[in-house]
Amino acid sequence: MTENVSSTVPLDWSEVYYTNCPLVSASNVDQELGWTREEFKKIGVQYAFLRSRRENNWYPHYIHNLDNLIRFGGLFPPVHVHADLRRTVLLGATHAPHEGGCMLVRARDDIYRMTDLRGKKIGLTKSLNTIKNDWWRIQEEQGIELMLRMNGMTRDDVEIVEFPYPDDWYDKPEMLDPMDNPSELWLKRDHKHDLAFRPLETSLENGTVDAIYTQSKPFQHLQEETGKFKAIEDLSRYPDWTLQVANIPAVITCTTEMAEQHPELVVAFMKGMIKVGRWANDNKRAAAVILNRQTFYADVDDTYEGIKHIDMVPNFSPKNMASVEIGKDFMLSHGYIKNDFDVSEWAAPEFLEQAAKQLLEEEWARLTLEKVGTAETLGIEHVRVG
Repeated sequence: MTENVSSTVPLDWSEVYYTNCPLVSASNVDQELGWTREEFKKIGVQYAFLRSRRENNWYPHYIHNLDNLIRFGGLFPPVHVHADLRRTVLLGATHAPHEGGCMLVRARDDIYRMTDLRGKKIGLTKSLNTIKNDWWRIQEEQGIELMLRMNGMTRDDVEIVEFPYPDDWYDKPEMLDPMDNPSELWLKRDHKHDLAFRPLETSLENGTVDAIYTQSKPFQHLQEETGKFKAIEDLSRYPDWTLQVANIPAVITCTTEMAEQHPELVVAFMKGMIKVGRWANDNKRAAAVILNRQTFYADVDDTYEGIKHIDMVPNFSPKNMASVEIGKDFMLSHGYIKNDFDVSEWAAPEFLEQAAKQLLEEEWARLTLEKVGTAETLGIEHVRVG
């Protein structure tokens, strides 16, 4: 696998590539609307999905080894990149504040509370892919520890069983065929029922372990609908918002090279995210139809219920930034990153501010021309003021 790490197109600043995770974000809505691509067209830049070129493999999504790439996705990989691999810039965040994580057990087992798990086995995955960040394990470990703590327990009260797995779907030939849109990936995979995304589910079903971590709402509902599993704990049900950091908030990052050398590219992307985010906020059911194609909610209605209270416009709210820091601190304390950093210094709100300012100015100019008119539209050869 290591041979393919640097598989990227040659750097060309007239091109910008995007990549996103299958979660709630304006980018996952925009990949169907194409509004961000329009912003780049205005400045003569080609905007395309990372995997639309065969030369780009999947790894830039995880290690950001492509200077002209903008990523919108789960929190843990970009924290790892910024801490240990290369400096990036944090451009905004979108939080799903009620998806902290669940503890799943077999539906017919005589287990109804976390305390019933004393002395029993809880699974914990371990990716054997050493190139990328083990983001799924991080949220499992974080969620398991939090659920134990909320019930007066520690890891010493249960048996944590590790499950190494290849985590190598990125390198399969069929996954390396070019695709113009991230949605095309799911045409190749039934992602809502693909157990590659839920590697411990089989071990729970066959009794190798007694419980596993799963994401609140998205994966949880799919798994419960099988009739085989039930959740006995759910961090999303607690009023404590600091429990809701399971690879979220979703964050936008770009390289420092892009931010410093070509800020106009960053602003163009953020303009698209603001426009799409506003549209999604105003049209949540339509946005749910789009997001259902890529996320792990059970269906369109379930997706709508999951996103209806989420602000789809990326922001730097104090709670979002505190949530980013909670995730980063957990990774540092458990050895998932080697180096610490200041989240406030990582954040660069000036790009979001500039994008919002440009959109306001453009909207004002459009409304002024429509309502007031110009000498040309009014058929007046010369207008004298004063």
